[in-house]
Amino acid sequence: MAHEIKIPSVGESITSATIATWHKRDGEGVQVGDQLVTFDTDKVSQDLEAEVEGTLHITAQEGEEVDIGAVIATIEEGQVAESTGSNGGKEKEPTSEDEDEASAEDDEHVRATPVARKIAEEKGVDLADVEGSGAGGRITKADVLAASGEESEGGEKKPELSVVETTKPAASSAPAAADTTAPRTSRKKMTPLRRKIAASLVSAQQNAALLTTFNECDMSEVMALRKRIQDSFVAKHGLKLGFMSFFVKAVVEGLKAVPGINAQIDGEEIIQNHYYDIGVAVGTEKGLIVPVIRDCDQKSFAEIEQAIGDYAKKARDGKIQIDDLQGGVFTISNGGIYGSMLSTPILNPPQSGILGMHNILERPMAVNGEVVIRPMMYLALSYDHRIVDGKEAVTFLVRVKECIEDPTRLLVGA
Repeated sequence: MAHEIKIPSVGESITSATIATWHKRDGEGVQVGDQLVTFDTDKVSQDLEAEVEGTLHITAQEGEEVDIGAVIATIEEGQVAESTGSNGGKEKEPTSEDEDEASAEDDEHVRATPVARKIAEEKGVDLADVEGSGAGGRITKADVLAASGEESEGGEKKPELSVVETTKPAASSAPAAADTTAPRTSRKKMTPLRRKIAASLVSAQQNAALLTTFNECDMSEVMALRKRIQDSFVAKHGLKLGFMSFFVKAVVEGLKAVPGINAQIDGEEIIQNHYYDIGVAVGTEKGLIVPVIRDCDQKSFAEIEQAIGDYAKKARDGKIQIDDLQGGVFTISNGGIYGSMLSTPILNPPQSGILGMHNILERPMAVNGEVVIRPMMYLALSYDHRIVDGKEAVTFLVRVKECIEDPTRLLVGA
């Protein structure tokens, strides 16, 4: 009996998807819970797992765009390929070539990939103590490496550096000739997410009256506060206190002071929002996404930091869902993590405002008649001038600046 693998519906507005990566080969045996394929839509990436055991037969290839509900593969139940099945009653020793396809007994009733089980056995890691990041909580190779302490902060094991002695070429040696056979250009199809980003940015340019106002912010007080309470914050909440939670809270105060920015145009009407769901732009390998932190006016600093951390992990793992990206009333984009000193961020339609954070640089500032060195950040507010006047925009940005330069305002509502 053939079990059909279909592209599921992931949102009312999404009608198609693109096959990004097949994690199993055509004709390969699969087991229940095996990760089969990753597909991209114009909003998110998503994985599909095997629901039955059998042999996989792929009908839609990588890079192919298919409709929601389309059959992209079938699994012939009861016919498991030898590469993942038994070996005539003899246990097959895993090799470096077939390690990724090796199967293992689920004797501990813990969902894990075969490779993860093998590494866990080699390194003495108890799978029962490992939290899985794969689909459905499945434990992956990276999870086991992290549990064994061999994962770098960036999420991948860093290669060890070794010193290799080399002989310097003679001074008269001619430089290697350039490879004239290499193509000068290449071409590839845009991903659904990139097409969506392109369309959204063009729409923002064409349909809004974009304007940007700037200010600068002294980060001394926030940096001093973070340094003073960081250890106790980590001890109590298990996560670090970053800059973004301060800016999220400051933006909420700004929106309360200038409600006109917490609104949007719909035809000839203005929709006024009375809630504070703030989007935080996150860069991924496939493009920029903006997950939304709900009810930021009611959340603590720790809850906001936790939400940011959870979204960052989901973005890295490709687990962001449609609901995570919808409903924001305002966006914060931090180009400073990439070294940006100043920019003019573009609106995220249908929102009417976006705040751009930038790099923190020590600069000489005049304070009370003296020149002192202060850590400064430029702030940029882009807004829709159709609905937000210049006075409102400046008032909003000044309010954000006041809350960051004196963060006690965020605690007492001053």
